[in-house]
Amino acid sequence: MTLPAMDKASRKKVHELAAAFGFSSQSKGNGVRRYTTLMKTTRTGIVKEGELKAILKRFRNTFDQLKGTNVAAGLTRIPAEFYVNVSIGGDHWRTSNNPMCSTSGVVEWDDPIDLPLDVSAEANVQIYGSSELGNTVEQGELLHKCSITIAELIEHSRSSRPPERGEIVSSGTSLQVTAEVLSPSDDSEVVHCRAAVTRVDSRADDKLYQPQATLNRQNHIDPKDDHQESPFKRAGRKVKAVLSRVFPGKVSSNLSNIDLDEAIEYHRSAVQLTPGGHPQHSSSLSNLATSLQSRFEQRGDGKDLDEAIEHHRSALQLMPEGHPEHSSSLNNLANALRTRFLQRGDGKDLDEAIEHHQSALQLRPEGHLQRCTSLNNLANALRTRFQQQGDGKDLDEAIEYHKSALQLTPEGHPQHGSSLTILATALLIQFQQQGDGKGLDEAIEHHRSALQLRPEGHPQYYISLGNLACALRTRFQQQGDRKDLDEAIEHHQNALQLIPEGHPQRCILLNNLANALQTRFKQQGDGKDLDEAIEHYQSALQLRPEGHPQRSSSLNNLANALQTQFKQWGDEKDLDEAIEHHRSALQRMPEGHPHHCTALNNFASALQTRFEQQGNGKDLDEAIEHHQSALQLKPDGHPERFSSFNNLANTLWKRFQQQGDGKDLDEAIKHYQSALQLMPEGHPQHSTSLNNLVTVLKKQFQQQGDEKDLDEVLLLSYAAVEQSLTASSHLSAQCNLADLHLVLWRTQHMEQNLLNAIYHYKKAAEFAHANLSRGLWSCQKWIEVAEEHHHMSALDAYTKTLHLLDYHISATTSVQSQHQAQKHFPPDLAVNAASCALRQGDICHAVELLEQGRALHWTQIARFRTSLEHLYSEDPSKEVLVRQFQNLSALLNRRAEVSFTDDKSITKVQAEERYYRNLLEQWNKVVEEIRTLKGFSCFLLPPLFADLQEAACEGPIIILIASEFSCDAIIVLYMQSPIHLPLKITLQELHDLVLQLGHHNQHPQGPDYTVFIEVMGELWKKVIFPVVQKLKGFVRKHSRIWWCPTSVFTALPLHCAGEYKQGGQVLSKLFVSSYTPSVSALIKARTRNAKMTQEITFAAIGQATPDTSDTSIRFPPLHYIDHELDGIEALLPIPSVMFTKVVGSEATRDQALQMLVDNQWLHLSCHGMQVPEEPFKSCLAMADGLVSLLDIINANISTHEFAFLSACETAMGDSSTPDEVIHLAAGLQFMGVKSVIGTLWHVHDEVTYKLVLAFYKEFCKNGTLDCTMAARALHEAVATLAKDGVPLQERAMFVHIGI
Repeated sequence: MTLPAMDKASRKKVHELAAAFGFSSQSKGNGVRRYTTLMKTTRTGIVKEGELKAILKRFRNTFDQLKGTNVAAGLTRIPAEFYVNVSIGGDHWRTSNNPMCSTSGVVEWDDPIDLPLDVSAEANVQIYGSSELGNTVEQGELLHKCSITIAELIEHSRSSRPPERGEIVSSGTSLQVTAEVLSPSDDSEVVHCRAAVTRVDSRADDKLYQPQATLNRQNHIDPKDDHQESPFKRAGRKVKAVLSRVFPGKVSSNLSNIDLDEAIEYHRSAVQLTPGGHPQHSSSLSNLATSLQSRFEQRGDGKDLDEAIEHHRSALQLMPEGHPEHSSSLNNLANALRTRFLQRGDGKDLDEAIEHHQSALQLRPEGHLQRCTSLNNLANALRTRFQQQGDGKDLDEAIEYHKSALQLTPEGHPQHGSSLTILATALLIQFQQQGDGKGLDEAIEHHRSALQLRPEGHPQYYISLGNLACALRTRFQQQGDRKDLDEAIEHHQNALQLIPEGHPQRCILLNNLANALQTRFKQQGDGKDLDEAIEHYQSALQLRPEGHPQRSSSLNNLANALQTQFKQWGDEKDLDEAIEHHRSALQRMPEGHPHHCTALNNFASALQTRFEQQGNGKDLDEAIEHHQSALQLKPDGHPERFSSFNNLANTLWKRFQQQGDGKDLDEAIKHYQSALQLMPEGHPQHSTSLNNLVTVLKKQFQQQGDEKDLDEVLLLSYAAVEQSLTASSHLSAQCNLADLHLVLWRTQHMEQNLLNAIYHYKKAAEFAHANLSRGLWSCQKWIEVAEEHHHMSALDAYTKTLHLLDYHISATTSVQSQHQAQKHFPPDLAVNAASCALRQGDICHAVELLEQGRALHWTQIARFRTSLEHLYSEDPSKEVLVRQFQNLSALLNRRAEVSFTDDKSITKVQAEERYYRNLLEQWNKVVEEIRTLKGFSCFLLPPLFADLQEAACEGPIIILIASEFSCDAIIVLYMQSPIHLPLKITLQELHDLVLQLGHHNQHPQGPDYTVFIEVMGELWKKVIFPVVQKLKGFVRKHSRIWWCPTSVFTALPLHCAGEYKQGGQVLSKLFVSSYTPSVSALIKARTRNAKMTQEITFAAIGQATPDTSDTSIRFPPLHYIDHELDGIEALLPIPSVMFTKVVGSEATRDQALQMLVDNQWLHLSCHGMQVPEEPFKSCLAMADGLVSLLDIINANISTHEFAFLSACETAMGDSSTPDEVIHLAAGLQFMGVKSVIGTLWHVHDEVTYKLVLAFYKEFCKNGTLDCTMAARALHEAVATLAKDGVPLQERAMFVHIGI
């Protein structure tokens, strides 16, 4: 025990007291920080009364407060008021008459009573009940009496002492005396002494409803009597009491939390001091057992619980039948056995507990003070057995006992509220089994009544709030009334606010609120609810560390929520973490554990989800095995047997889909039907089970072709739609109905069936917000059907899908995770949409769809970097709105600043993701408000063609579309109608050209000239020549044109297409080609920035020998870097340019990034690399590390003019998501650089050197720098290389992007 720092005189007193109590004491520390520690010795506990009396004579003692608890319990007539007589020696005191609090059953007296300094003096305390109001000379009825010495009063402060025979005269159950022990300075320390009461199973008191069917559940709260303390706090109390008298106000609060291990040692000593035959031996055993049980509840060590039960058995043997405490001992042993059952699941423990509770009840007949307690304890144990074995008789019997207990605590009784709560809990469980809405309504009414008995400020107010909330959530799940769920969440939130950090019940309240929020998410699809639920589950898990008996429950709850989040957003990190949590939970719930079955189901469900994601058959086989084991643990009559049937059927159906074994299909149908038979219509899960059955019967029809079966399935499917209570289940039901009508169309060929299928896919899309992943899937099915049957709704389907995909990607935190998320969806969605629009004759809409569906990552970044200066300049009154938008945009934009090497815990990543989605929701609301302003109705909406057409003001833009349905070209002209050119080439032919080109690019000896010429010739004939023919009617020869390739076209060097033969036509001799990753990017590049300066700052950065020793990448030295930069410096018009050259060891990563930010004109000569698997890691190699594409994104280069990337693969792109245009050159352009030169593949050092010198010679020939001349300068430089005999395939790699 460590005491706070104190002065020398105070430390001296501590040493005196320590010696009096048999403690060893030692002072440590220096100066004012010197403190004292107390340690046990072999003599600890042997009080030197003489020394103690000498110390205590310096202080004055006073009875300051007396409190009677449950003084009227069991009385047939409640006295009007109560008073206390205190006799010490020849002195007598009587308190005033005070009434009993009607809600708490407590009477308090504040009359001060002086005590003698002699600690051996005895105080006789008596409580009387008076039938008259006010002080009277009449003596009332004696209810309770006790005798206690002053030393005992101090020794037993805030603790229980076994009552002596004859102390309890009437029905009063507890006496609490508060003594104020004052030092001469009048500072006080309150200590308590109370007669012991029988330990009652805490689970028999108020508790929050806990359905046992799933571990994602609402939890019990075990309220403790506000005046009771756990055994470990009692031990050592006498030391604290005396120290408090000597050092009032100076004793640290940590003394009230004496170590639990030390407390148990005190109780063990007490057992040794009262050996067998001693009249207090049984009480000592009970106290030790209680302390051990408390330590088990805190730490979860089963050895403590086993020892506690052993001591309870020994105590019971010492209190045989006929002993006045026999029933209490039975009760204590039964409670401990039930606790062990809840921990380990051994049914023998529970059966024995029930047997002991039944025996205790028989010993407490009508009128017995503790009969109500025994009724509730027995009912709780029976209810627990029902939840394990599913025998409805146990539950019915439990409810009857609860009702009997309620009758014994009528309205006005202090335990009336508790009895109402306990009965309501049992009725809720009965509702879960039988689905009787009347029982549910009755339970809610009981909870409301209990809440009224505990108004705000009542110590158990938060419990009643939580109980009512859980019952309302249950009714919502049955009836679907959103008011019930909203009220439930409000009550849960209020209850949580009433509980401070560190409160023992905070974990349960967090869990209950999270359950309700997750339920609302499943109904309404608001991601904020799910984020908040996960946050609360994580907080609850932190409050249950390793060894905590309920940690497995928290692991399970969090895992379920993460699995739901995975289904919503598709982030595999969530699924992996969920599986790990489920695995940990299952390990903590071995066979025999009461929740082993639930853990099996949950783990199996997560494995099935991962199978659906990754296709590993081992996951599915393991899931089936776990579901089969769970079903065996739920015999006939079990209330949750239907869920195991349903779960097992789901996994069998999945395996059938993978392996095609008809036995799996037949068994799945049988289990689905069994599940439905166990669920009455109106059951919350009925529509889901109907959906499942419809799915497998539909497949059976497709295999067997019996149309009678199909008619039956159709009826079931319509019933599922009508019964759907949540948006998610309605989405599934609509998809099933659409699939069935499609089957009918394919078998009966009636057009109405096709129309019905499309109609229901469209309806399903309306509920896509409930489950984005499933919603996107249903939209893709809609597209598939509409495209297959050439239905006009295909264009609507594409539009809806692109909108949902944009929302899905925008809700993902970082650009890297966005890229990974997009890989789960078809990469050709935008080009297929454009093809659809073209086939329906809408060229303008085709261009709009391409802009909406391509370059989503860059679009998202651009949104958060949008300026609102125009709005503020027009209307300064909108300053607050502008500031909101700017602040939220800045916070969201920072999400791209995630480092590749961040070693963050999953919990921290998830917290950041929730924070991001919360910010995004706020940002969307601000954007919606901006759109209500005049002139801003289209703010940040996908651009219309009229806006996009502005990009063609300096020359035509040719958009090349490569779709599985058609390959097309769209020529966008300024102030003229766009032109559509169907191309006579297929998607497969384009793939073949790319494969040929890709093969020769990877050849160790360099590109093969013959293959390259063949590819360029085929590209010219089928793609470029038709476009050129059309362009000749609109633009002059040698004019500039811009290519905007999509899909496979992005991998082809369009600017080099031609007939490389005598008399053949070549594109480069007709026009000057540039590229743009999107039409919007070109518009942005043409925008003049007001912050631009007239000063030209040019930085040339060269790195020939990068150090990449900390990576697996190795680059050979570059021999022309220095010559290249020297040549650039010589060619630049130096008087008008501020030139900076950084080379060698100075060309570090940080220096390169600084140069990138500080200079509007840039030339980087170094090694470059595209990273196909993670394109945002594409990089330029510097002296000490890599400058990645993500670094470029995070740099402020919005006013930059020009960048020449003299490095390999800087404009190569990502073949898996080509329409996202993720490469270094595009990154520079999207982030603000107006004109960029990059490379399509590997470049040769010497060729690059020659081209760079030729480029800058042409670029600087007029003595000025103009970024709009870069494309023409590159065009001329490439022509110069051709004259010097550089092969076509080596000079074709350089491309210009931008204006």
